[in-house]
Amino acid sequence: MRNKLLMTCAIAVLASTSFAFAQSNVPGSATAGAIGGAIIGGPVGAVVGGIGGAIVGGIADDNRPRFREYVGTQRHSSYRYQGDVNVGVVLPSDGVTYYEAPEEYRVQRNYRYTRVNDRIVLVDPQTRRIVQVIE
Repeated sequence: MRNKLLMTCAIAVLASTSFAFAQSNVPGSATAGAIGGAIIGGPVGAVVGGIGGAIVGGIADDNRPRFREYVGTQRHSSYRYQGDVNVGVVLPSDGVTYYEAPEEYRVQRNYRYTRVNDRIVLVDPQTRRIVQVIE
């Protein structure tokens, strides 16, 4: 009984904080992973799910303003995409140019950035899938 009460409280706390993470445009965030892990595996599942749900290799929140400024100085043209620019969208194989991010931003080595509809996005160029929208 006590474990169920603790689980319910943990889920309520995580769910209430998920609204703050919703602004990050990262589906499968640490909060979502933690909630899913808690439901399946209890407190230990919450920790594992939180770690596994966080974006790996993307631009951290505290680096986003500097990264946006950096990209602005590069003056790359923006690709026009007919659709919403969201995480998970697969970009066309032709017409999109990808650029390597400087090491100081600690972007996963195989990720590249580009501009799509005047928005900065990180993309896995092998799959052409958007992995992060930099707001």
